Amino acid sequence: MKFLESPMQTMSVGFALAIVLMMGYLGMAGIGAGDVDWVGLVFRWVHFLAGIVWIGMLYFFNLVNAAFLKSLDGPTKNIVIPKLMPAALNWFRHGATVTVLAGIVLYLYMYQRGGTGAIALGIGGLLGIIMMANVHAIIWPNQKRIIAAVTAAAQGTPAPPEMAQWGRTALLASRVNFMLSIPMLLLMGAGSHLR
Repeated sequence: MKFLESPMQTMSVGFALAIVLMMGYLGMAGIGAGDVDWVGLVFRWVHFLAGIVWIGMLYFFNLVNAAFLKSLDGPTKNIVIPKLMPAALNWFRHGATVTVLAGIVLYLYMYQRGGTGAIALGIGGLLGIIMMANVHAIIWPNQKRIIAAVTAAAQGTPAPPEMAQWGRTALLASRVNFMLSIPMLLLMGAGSHLR
């Protein structure tokens, strides 16, 4: 069980377990590997996994991290932000990108094959694209500035006066994404239930 010490090893074992369980399920259900829509299945799986990472990080930032960072004093922020935020924002923004790209491929693939609920999924997808644009155009650039300024402040450089505005801009864009995620998830989930 040493693999549980490393999140990357744990994730690798999770992928292997998923494959073993899927093969076991197919065998027990008597479904041949050639009878499975592997393209649709893999893109949906990637879309779900990346979406969980992205939206999970979004909810963490909005429901936990924002209030936590406000509660810290300046010297503690100078330690926490450079260590926590680059990795967290890396998973956040790459999760957004993979989610949207896999979703677009899945949408085009499914609906060229006659899937249902295209309008609901399309609206949810549009909300997801807007959210990804917020991540890359507003949240990440402002957070990069904050991380650089906090890292410099830890070395004795005074924080720039614009830093508070960078934080507010990133927070408001993140709150917009938090708000949009609620109808986005409803519409994405409802798509297959609507005729």
